[in-house]
Amino acid sequence: MKLHLKKLSAHTLITVLEERIDAHNSNELKSVLLQSIAQGNACIIVQLETVRFIDSSGLGALLSGYKNAAAQNGKLVLTNIQQQVLSMFELTRLNRVFEIYPDVNEALGSKPEGPP
Repeated sequence: MKLHLKKLSAHTLITVLEERIDAHNSNELKSVLLQSIAQGNACIIVQLETVRFIDSSGLGALLSGYKNAAAQNGKLVLTNIQQQVLSMFELTRLNRVFEIYPDVNEALGSKPEGPP
């Protein structure tokens, strides 16, 4: 899976450079997310601008990252979601779980939940 990782102040920006997140590559995304969290980078922004399709395994990989980030007093947020991918989040009601921002700048303004 093609991913670009970049450290932005207290956040790690992970840009997915694939058109699909599915059973063939979702495990790699999950591994990168969990590795980042294990290294102490629990505030993650996942940019999905190029993603045009996501299946249940892709949603599961993102949800795993979300839960593990929250367990470390961080958070995982999503940005730049194409409408057809957003529809999948709405269908599964995961749009109520994830914070979804129109762009990275707005996501950078988000703060991790937890003790101050």
